[in-house]
Amino acid sequence: MHITKEDYQLYKPLLFSLGYRMLGSVTETEDMIQETFLKAFQINEEKIINKKAYLCKIMTNLCLDLLKSARYKREQYVGPWNPAPLLLEKIHDLDPSELVIQKEGLSIAYLRMMEHLVADERVVLLLREVLNFSYSDIANIIEKKEDNCRKIFSRAKHKMSVIKGESLNYEKNKSIIDSFIVAFQIENTETLLELISNNVTLYSDGGGKVTASLRPIVSATNVLALLYGIIKKAPEDFYFEMENINYQPAIIFYMNGTFHSVISFYISHEKINEIYITMNPEKLPVHTKYK
Repeated sequence: MHITKEDYQLYKPLLFSLGYRMLGSVTETEDMIQETFLKAFQINEEKIINKKAYLCKIMTNLCLDLLKSARYKREQYVGPWNPAPLLLEKIHDLDPSELVIQKEGLSIAYLRMMEHLVADERVVLLLREVLNFSYSDIANIIEKKEDNCRKIFSRAKHKMSVIKGESLNYEKNKSIIDSFIVAFQIENTETLLELISNNVTLYSDGGGKVTASLRPIVSATNVLALLYGIIKKAPEDFYFEMENINYQPAIIFYMNGTFHSVISFYISHEKINEIYITMNPEKLPVHTKYK
């Protein structure tokens, strides 16, 4: 059994689903996919029994190596770190073959929380909960015993339970964000305070490339003051669009005719609990659909 060009088209969405969730970066994930298939094409075909598991094992190991080597760089990151937003076409227009990417664990809030997991916890959680691998396959991929994998999964689930109440209902979340935009435009503070939690937190990611808050902004009063300040300083030709980011409604801001930022939300119990503004130009989407 050997890897073919058809396998590349078949398994590429699966590998992207795994890699992007592990790395939080579109460009790094695409690089790892290319390297995975380069390695797979060079392997003796007799050693490949299960193509899916084999490719995921290569991809997993490459991502783990990258995470370990990038740890110092991530620790030195200037200001809050947000995952690179994944800009997609309208959710209802997606081809059924791409739905492997649409499972749980793709929201910005989820990906940010993944940063609190050690590498093994991250990969076991993804393989088990998102990609539905058996513990036997997971043990083979990360070369650990099944019992160890079960313990790692339980530990990871406990750490991630903090965002258990996240709403992933696209239309309901869009309605909340639409109301937030309208209230913001007319400066209806009373309505805004009903839409966001009292201790709402805003994470502004500029990565040292552009001006951004170096620390999270906490509380409804402080967050609204910051947002009003951004708008007041914006040029007259700025505009925004609602787009599908990581399978959730988000806002893309354009200033001076170019991408300025992506604003994503963590919504729980019909309130906005966290806001993520990604302005680092290296993270802004450059295409309208992952293919």
